[in-house]
Amino acid sequence: MEKKKLTTASGRPYSEFENSLTAGNRGPVLLQDYFLHEDMAHFNRERIPERVVHAKGTGAFGTFTVTHDITQYTKAKIFSKIGKQTKMFARFSIVGGEKGGADSERDPRGFALKFYTEDGNWDLVGNNTPVFFIKDPKKFSHFIHTQKRDPMTNCKSPTMMWDFYSLNPESLHQVLILMSDRGTPFSYRNMDGFGSHTFSLINKNNERVWVKFHFKTVQGIKNFTEKEANEMKGIDLDQAQRDMVDAIARKDFPKWVMKIQVMTEEQAKTFKWNPFDLTKVWLHKDYPLLDVGIMELNEIPENYFRDVEQSAFAPAHVVDGIGYSPDKVLQGRLLSYPDAQRYRLGANYEQIPVNQCPYAVANYQRDGHMQTGENGGADPNYRPNSFDDIVADESYKEPSMQLDQITEQSNVADWYDRNENDDDHFTQPGLLYRNAMNEQDRIHLISNIVSSMKGISGDKKEEISNRQLCHFFRADSQLGMAVAKGLGIVIDEKAIIHTK
Repeated sequence: MEKKKLTTASGRPYSEFENSLTAGNRGPVLLQDYFLHEDMAHFNRERIPERVVHAKGTGAFGTFTVTHDITQYTKAKIFSKIGKQTKMFARFSIVGGEKGGADSERDPRGFALKFYTEDGNWDLVGNNTPVFFIKDPKKFSHFIHTQKRDPMTNCKSPTMMWDFYSLNPESLHQVLILMSDRGTPFSYRNMDGFGSHTFSLINKNNERVWVKFHFKTVQGIKNFTEKEANEMKGIDLDQAQRDMVDAIARKDFPKWVMKIQVMTEEQAKTFKWNPFDLTKVWLHKDYPLLDVGIMELNEIPENYFRDVEQSAFAPAHVVDGIGYSPDKVLQGRLLSYPDAQRYRLGANYEQIPVNQCPYAVANYQRDGHMQTGENGGADPNYRPNSFDDIVADESYKEPSMQLDQITEQSNVADWYDRNENDDDHFTQPGLLYRNAMNEQDRIHLISNIVSSMKGISGDKKEEISNRQLCHFFRADSQLGMAVAKGLGIVIDEKAIIHTK
């Protein structure tokens, strides 16, 4: 094999790597040693801004294969026939933690998928939970701040966290999931994934249904207990990353089964809860899971930074046959996610190989930082024009969304109270606690909640604790009593909470 020459970034061969150019053996370094300056300047710029959320992640390439026919619901080409295989990329992450954090932190896990379809890239950007803490996007940045660091102490703060939870009872459903052992997955291979939001599917007749996406791990669910998760922090901060790399290296390719829940527009009108509320699930007994296909991850990127760190996902990236919904948090993410990528990676982030559509792309976007493509060549950068042959294909037009059929007020623009006539934050968490958790799950949940809430401090400790206890009691009285007992808080005969 022919050896490669050492060169500068511009390709100039360079002969002296070990020593700087100096004036004499012991003299000062000369400014003209360009390779020294280029190397050091590049080193100073190796780090791009850390993701505000999902900072630490693990990624792999793989395939998605259709196993069941859902063309009655969608015309998306990725689902066009049984056996069709589509290349994809997946990135898993801890949500609130930082790049140097432990993989075993108690935290939701990001579950972001990019499918390279012939109609463009489809990004499904969810979590390992079917719900989230909020149902209006205005609260997102404030919620994330509570999961990060106290602006004074620069330490993680249970007080900030539980203050937000207690002031936002809509968070209770996700809080119970987070504080259970599902909040500390053993590995990314051993957890389910969810699109979480309500999306829409559109078929060849332009008929729309609402949909939720589920990915069920073939490897089986496996979680750490809190004790095991804390112990792992001292053993291997990168345990989940290592687990994924090692599994694929030994050809034990992780797999997930994609399933969907489908709700018609008529069913949405009579659904007990708001079907577009990110804090709620659709009960499986009413909207059963339908099999779609198999996702398999079988290739670890050769270079982590190139593919995993620079991978960019946005729920705005849908394809023909898959659409949005009136989900308020989804609507907020349609703006914020692409904007975050433009800030972190630049306006041309979709030209980075891992993000690039492998099929034809034609538009009038030009220039900007890190323009690495042909930049439109000599073609016009304006439209309409008399020179190019780019056409708008009307066959891809989506049917209109009849908002007035979703709610009587949907055609009136205003600021609506997100909880008006929609403040049942407790029924589903109660069902989760009583029906979806076994006795061991409930014991661990209570222990984890008590352990975390004992970290609440300051002169608002009693107020925050009592407020959160009220939420637990409204979901399930036994849950409330168990947490109160663990915190040493006595409940008197009139259910008045006071400190022991």
